[in-house]
Amino acid sequence: SFYAVTYLVLLYVPLFPGKAKLLIASTIQFLINKSFLFFPYQAMVKEASTYLFNATKQRFFFKAVKILIPLHWLPKPEYLSVKTESYDKADVIVANPYLKHGDDPYTLQYGGCGEKGRYIHFTPNFLLNDTFHNIYGSRGTKVFVHEWAHLRWGVFDEYNNDAPFYVSVNSGNANVEATRCSADVTGKYIVPSCMGNSCMTRECKYDQQTKLYEAGCKFVPEKTQNVPASIMYMQSLPSVVEFCDQSTHNEKATNMQNKMCNYKSTWEVIMNSPDFTNTSSINSTSPPFETTFSLLQTKDRAVCLVLDVSGSMDGYNRINRLYQAAEIFLLQIIEMGSWVGIVTFQSTAQITCNLRQIVSENVRQDLIKCLPTSAGGGTKICEGVYKGFEVIKQKYSNLDGSEIVLLTDGEDRTMSNCLTDVKNKGSIIHTITLGPSAAPELEQFSDMTGGLKFHATDKVDSNGLIDAFSGISSGSGNISEQPIQLESTAQSVAVKQWMNGTVTVDSTVGKDTFFVVTWDRSTSPPDILLKDPKGKEYRTSNFTVSNLNLQTARLNIAGTAEVGNWLYWIQNNHTESQVISMIVTSRAASLAVPPVTVKAHMNKDTNNFPNPMVIYAEVSQGFLPVLGATVMATIEQETGSAVELKLLDDGSGADITKNDGIYSKYFTSFKGNGRYNLKVHIQGRNQTVRLGRRQSRALYVPGYIENGEIKMNAPRPEVSDDEIQAKLGSFNRVATGGSFVVKNVPSGGITDVFPPCKITDLEAQFEEDKIHLSWTAPGNDLDVGQADRYIIKVSESFLDLRNTFENATSVNTSSLVPKPAGTKESFQFKPENVTIENGTIIYFAVRAIDNASLTSEVSNIVQAALFVPPKESLPDTLPTEVITNSVPTQGSLPDTLPTDVINDGVNVSIIVLIVTGSVIAVLIAVSITVCILHKKNRKVGPELRM
Repeated sequence: SFYAVTYLVLLYVPLFPGKAKLLIASTIQFLINKSFLFFPYQAMVKEASTYLFNATKQRFFFKAVKILIPLHWLPKPEYLSVKTESYDKADVIVANPYLKHGDDPYTLQYGGCGEKGRYIHFTPNFLLNDTFHNIYGSRGTKVFVHEWAHLRWGVFDEYNNDAPFYVSVNSGNANVEATRCSADVTGKYIVPSCMGNSCMTRECKYDQQTKLYEAGCKFVPEKTQNVPASIMYMQSLPSVVEFCDQSTHNEKATNMQNKMCNYKSTWEVIMNSPDFTNTSSINSTSPPFETTFSLLQTKDRAVCLVLDVSGSMDGYNRINRLYQAAEIFLLQIIEMGSWVGIVTFQSTAQITCNLRQIVSENVRQDLIKCLPTSAGGGTKICEGVYKGFEVIKQKYSNLDGSEIVLLTDGEDRTMSNCLTDVKNKGSIIHTITLGPSAAPELEQFSDMTGGLKFHATDKVDSNGLIDAFSGISSGSGNISEQPIQLESTAQSVAVKQWMNGTVTVDSTVGKDTFFVVTWDRSTSPPDILLKDPKGKEYRTSNFTVSNLNLQTARLNIAGTAEVGNWLYWIQNNHTESQVISMIVTSRAASLAVPPVTVKAHMNKDTNNFPNPMVIYAEVSQGFLPVLGATVMATIEQETGSAVELKLLDDGSGADITKNDGIYSKYFTSFKGNGRYNLKVHIQGRNQTVRLGRRQSRALYVPGYIENGEIKMNAPRPEVSDDEIQAKLGSFNRVATGGSFVVKNVPSGGITDVFPPCKITDLEAQFEEDKIHLSWTAPGNDLDVGQADRYIIKVSESFLDLRNTFENATSVNTSSLVPKPAGTKESFQFKPENVTIENGTIIYFAVRAIDNASLTSEVSNIVQAALFVPPKESLPDTLPTEVITNSVPTQGSLPDTLPTDVINDGVNVSIIVLIVTGSVIAVLIAVSITVCILHKKNRKVGPELRM
């Protein structure tokens, strides 16, 4: 046995001609024997392919799987070369969790209904442990399809652990129902009570405050059902083979599918997807092809910088800024062991550095000597790219899996001639556009080859070029080797004035830490003072200034940098104002503890006005989300000032799920057509940062009823807050989100075209004879600003609010003044023209209107139920039910269930009488004691009273 890291790539094949295969990648990390390494996943994918085929009415299946073999394995003739597959593009990741948060499969979903997710996460224990069969279904097969629907089609779960029950009226009778789809799934409501190695069950009681079932109540389904739906609720039931459709959907269930998809069924959402639109079913009971598997092997990273040195690069200090940014890439960003070459191009292209492997700092220093320092001539982009291919071929016979970093500030009318050829070469092209005139087609190189896209303006106080190069790290998934940007800030500093700040080095980073100061005018460095957390001082003389780059000073901290706040002061000693910047990069301090990382991006690469965009920043440690951070996004365009927005993780506006570590915000401040770039700053402070758990998890089934007997599964392993606290202290991070393009912005300026965003967290409850509503305030433009007024509608019919909101009864909201976006709203009123009696259910929905009379979508629909639960009869004896396993330890479940445990048949009535009598006696004693003390206190002076 040995530790192995493998990468799996699935080719998901929609059944329609002329369409490209869609790439799905995944990663497995196991401690297993090589010969057994791929079997569990192979078996799961094959079974899932057939299940998916039938669940989608004979439309989709998995045709081919590519398994990427790690670099350190001995090569074999059957191993093929990788192309664009990599860890950071993985859609399915199989890896051990960080900290104790169980083996729940989940999908990381950023966007709204119908939008693709980011990846599926399975743990090795989930795939290898047969005891999960009863909880989730066989070997994860059904779970895979459940999570695949999250990932591919943007549907949501049809259960809700936070709101597991709701009140429903059927045939005039009010009942408490489990949140599920379809509502025809039958079962019992029980409370398991576990002590040590055994559990007993009893019927659920009602909570007098919520009028629903008590906390801890579980819905346990019959194992044998007749219902075929739904995969997004409880896919483990043997009868479940379908998604809920219009005929089986439960629109009254309080789940995320209804909330996010406007009460549409999962099958309706899938039918609206591009996959479905371009497919048709085939007449077969099984997929036309069996899933096949092939092996690919990764190789040493090979990168060639292809840099524009045409005449236009001589303006706006571009060539010097290029040198500064590329130097940081070569000295601090590119990983040890990588192969690097450098090409420059103008009217022709030249190799300035042949491919060299970075095995020492001396190699890094040799490479920066090849960076350009002057510019002149025309622009021939294709010439540069082809010359870059020549450099890669100095080591590899083919270009598969290699990388080109292509930077240009100009246009090339002949560039389209090489696009198709470049696409078929197998190399990944990362593009960096500089300035307003860079070729508009340049991003096609990245789109075709799966590369990254960046843009830098000529505003030197944005650090855009440095941030772009800093964002090009390896996609290997080895986070311990990848650079992490702690700071990147710049500002114009007047003569003799100071730029100062604080950079926090947290315990998860500290190795290979660099503090870099740049300036743009003087040839001598500014005065620098840097203090570490223990007070040690570093001054200008401690920084290194290269003779080749007289506008950058660099300090490499030996060993591991001190944890805590590093303070810096930089004085401009030049004769005029200049822009000074501070850039700090580091790497993980330990192989055992993953560092806090940030991934920032927009929801789309190209946007047509007036569609809004969404900014996302995923803050995580390992696979766990980091909560409570302050996240600020900066969006910059060529013209106008940059826009700053605070991203939130509160479950309102653009943010779909509260406390999932995905910080979000709508972006609507479009200044014009062209490229924009995104950058985020993240701060975490002591006592506010903790690790949360992912949402969109497959349902952990508590047990089943088989032949009338309740058989409980082992209780889901719960973890305390102490076990998922982030031992981080404070931290700083900076991340670039790449570039995006906006089109069709009116040249004469824009009017208000964005309404308030949809309210998605409306809640309602009865308080005596009044209704109390609460929600998060939307903005004037989506989730920014302040709305003008609200429209609240009430109806005894759910369908009336969903289908004909305007015709429903209005609530008087003249006293309700909207608060700023993100603020909690609260409104109480007495419903009119409604007969309030037991079993009354009233539905509510809200719309917001801005000062331009633009109206939001209808909010989520909520119910307030006046439901008096029936009196509960006390059983004569405690129920006799099946005993479950003991609570499993992290990462494993017991293999066997113990025998049933029978209760002693104690008479509950006698117990109740004894307890009641004891309570009355205690109350009498307490009353007498209080009276005696009260008399004594009356005799004592007031100064002694408490």
